[in-house]
Amino acid sequence: MKKYALFIVVSLVLVSSGCARKKRIPIPAAPAIPAAETGIASWYGHPYHGRRAANGEIYDMEKLTAAHRTLPFGTWVNVRNLENQKTVKVRIIDRGPFAEGRIIDLSHAAAGAIGMIGPGTAKVRCEILSLPAPLSRDDAFAVQVGAFKDKSNAERVKKTMAEQYGTARLVRREGDPLWRVLVGHERSVEDANALAQRIRSGHSAAFVVRLDPQ
Repeated sequence: MKKYALFIVVSLVLVSSGCARKKRIPIPAAPAIPAAETGIASWYGHPYHGRRAANGEIYDMEKLTAAHRTLPFGTWVNVRNLENQKTVKVRIIDRGPFAEGRIIDLSHAAAGAIGMIGPGTAKVRCEILSLPAPLSRDDAFAVQVGAFKDKSNAERVKKTMAEQYGTARLVRREGDPLWRVLVGHERSVEDANALAQRIRSGHSAAFVVRLDPQ
């Protein structure tokens, strides 16, 4: 009887161990990406033409590319100028625009295709055509609170932000005279937006940007 009881106990332990080994740890989903957005587009050419874009390739302002704050590199987007209904398809290779109230920075060629070279800006609707596959699950986002020509001013704001929100960094793109101050390291756009809402009480121009590998 004792041997039978011991057999039952050992069997239960083995079954329990087997179940423990089979338990799956859920993999966090990649952040949700909106299928479309409407806002103001701008365009950029010199002095960035011929310089390295944020994804590492050389920016050619006569190719149909664009900069976006949060979309993954390699995303294809259809951009419609809502003022004349002209459209252009662009590939995201860069980060920007870093001016408040704008959602996408088009290359010179893309801006020309939808008739916004002269005006410089236009109200557009951006619709995602395709995303790079697979999407990274290591995405991270931050909040830009300012851009400064004087590095010492940027350092001062960075120090204040780090004290208030835990982490802050300075980022400067090749050829750009401005030092950008980025706050936080969030795993989703939603968390970054929540952080931006908190920061906007003192920095009304705060907006969310994607953190790309350096």
